Amino acid sequence: MLKRFTAVLLLITLLLAQFSRVFVYAGFELNERYIATVLCENKDKPAMHCNGKCYLAKKLKQAEEKEKKQERDAQKKNAQDVFFVRSAALPILPLIVQQTEFPMEASFELPVHNNEIPHPPPSSIFIFS
Repeated sequence: MLKRFTAVLLLITLLLAQFSRVFVYAGFELNERYIATVLCENKDKPAMHCNGKCYLAKKLKQAEEKEKKQERDAQKKNAQDVFFVRSAALPILPLIVQQTEFPMEASFELPVHNNEIPHPPPSSIFIFS
């Protein structure tokens, strides 16, 4: 039961993070009249016919900036995790590196194909009577 609850909770949080713009639009549609009359920045200028869209644009911009900030923070955390994990795994003693010399021009040979059909050896044939 606890595992199922945890899985559902994680799924909901992932969906909320991905659909933040949808929630901003839904909140605007549900409260459009209130936003247009109270929160709109251009309510003193009815000729603009803003009807709260300025407020919507501001909220969408805030949501986008928040998503970008979360993405940058996640990338920084991943980079730090990789850096610290890799640096902790380095051996203390120096490694002896063998250098191999490669010829400047490697020869290229085509593989030899055998046209015979492979058959099993005669001792592996079983006869049932």
